[in-house]
Amino acid sequence: MKSLAKLKKIKGDASLREFYRNRENKSIIVISKKEKLKNLLIYDAINKILIKNKISAPNLISENYINNYIEINDFGDQTLFQILKNKKNNKYVIFKKIIKILNKIQLIKDKKVKNFKNKLYKVQEYKNKILFDETKLFCDWYAPKILSKSKNIQFKKKFRLEIKKLLSKLNYENVTFVHRDFHVSNLMYHNKKIAVIDSQDALIGNRAYDLASLIDDVRLKTPNELKEKVFKFYVKTNKKIDLERFKKDFEILSVLRNLKIIGIFMRLAERDNKKKYLKLIPYAWELINHRIKEQNQLNNLMLLLKNNFPKFIR
Repeated sequence: MKSLAKLKKIKGDASLREFYRNRENKSIIVISKKEKLKNLLIYDAINKILIKNKISAPNLISENYINNYIEINDFGDQTLFQILKNKKNNKYVIFKKIIKILNKIQLIKDKKVKNFKNKLYKVQEYKNKILFDETKLFCDWYAPKILSKSKNIQFKKKFRLEIKKLLSKLNYENVTFVHRDFHVSNLMYHNKKIAVIDSQDALIGNRAYDLASLIDDVRLKTPNELKEKVFKFYVKTNKKIDLERFKKDFEILSVLRNLKIIGIFMRLAERDNKKKYLKLIPYAWELINHRIKEQNQLNNLMLLLKNNFPKFIR
């Protein structure tokens, strides 16, 4: 690898990785000293599965795992987020194209792949325990900053109980390939195609999860009418779906995901001094508020949040 001084550092994400552009090779150097198994080895393994299924994803050019980096091909700087922020572009048309990519991802049957160390990697199941632990980040990081110590202890107990109940109500089994961070900032527009990045957290889970991640994306504000149109287009392109059961899963997972995100954003601010994400928290609350009102099965959670965070839940 060239000296880092000769490479251009590019904007990273919320992870512990660093990214450098090698213009000469038209490649990206991904450096990860912490969590390098996930950020380097598993990332490439998942990309191999995506590429095998004719989905555009970063291809491995070289690896130097001992020295904490891999080199992958460069998809440029244009994300679907930037395209959708342009008011001249027809958002619904773009979202329809994204749904077609999501449908391709959800058709993936591969669960095993050889990584660049020639070891077999198996994509794990998105078990309820993982969903529970993720959602719990809300009461581990956010709630203590807002509630008094005694109130937080009571809230934490009730919150955990309610999350377990909601997870037990999910209808769809864990049989679908889930990217797990499927939103427009992780989709690139390159060579007139949509490419998928940041896929190292992929698991086999509920088919509603990635759709919730896309439609109720905390980074991109979209009107509720557009959200509904995109949801209906997805259902229209997946005729075997039981609409009522699927919509319940979609709304539960959207709410749990955004509670998790609030917890993660507070953790990034407190632990990692990345405070820029705090400004996204009010919109995450808006998304929770929007979904939580639509389902009777979310009533108990709504009341719990309303009693403790009345500023956000109406």
